[in-house]
Amino acid sequence: MENHSADQGSLEQFLVMNTILELTGKSRPTIYRWVAAGEFPAPYKIGGSSLWKMSEYVEWAENLKRAN
Repeated sequence: MENHSADQGSLEQFLVMNTILELTGKSRPTIYRWVAAGEFPAPYKIGGSSLWKMSEYVEWAENLKRAN
């Protein structure tokens, strides 16, 4: 019997702005400048908060590593 729990029914995790700032080491204006330029994933507005999908952040970080 196969375990499909990892790919079925898993919930997306979100990151708050403070976590994005810690992970990138960049300022809030820089993050929004990158978003406007299409250089960083756009946040989702949920309940007045800006939240980033962890999967989109990880993909961005991996692409950045490959480019350097």
